[in-house]
Amino acid sequence: MIEVFYLAQLWFAVAAGLFCLGLGLIGKLPSLWSVGALGVVLLGLIGQIVYTTIAVVGGAEAAVDTVEFYAYLLVAIMVPVGAGFWALVERNRWSTVILGVAALTVAVMLVRMNQIWTGSY
Repeated sequence: MIEVFYLAQLWFAVAAGLFCLGLGLIGKLPSLWSVGALGVVLLGLIGQIVYTTIAVVGGAEAAVDTVEFYAYLLVAIMVPVGAGFWALVERNRWSTVILGVAALTVAVMLVRMNQIWTGSY
């Protein structure tokens, strides 16, 4: 993982999560802003999978376990996809809250992925 890219992803996921939680708690329905924020989080994860796949093909490996890293990364990609689908199917204020929870979940998973990749706890 590239440290700067990881930190940018982490802080954006936290900001998007708090933004969506705030919107949901004041009663806003899912909108381009809330779904778009989660979409940017998803794009960061897709960028992460592209970069790490190129790095692993080039001979790099996670300090702890590369398979576990990819398992976390694939599940982290499924979280915003599922939350975005939920928000589009069931449009109410709680869907916006779910978008926020999904972004915060991705933030936690990013921290764990960084720990697995670097071996730092």
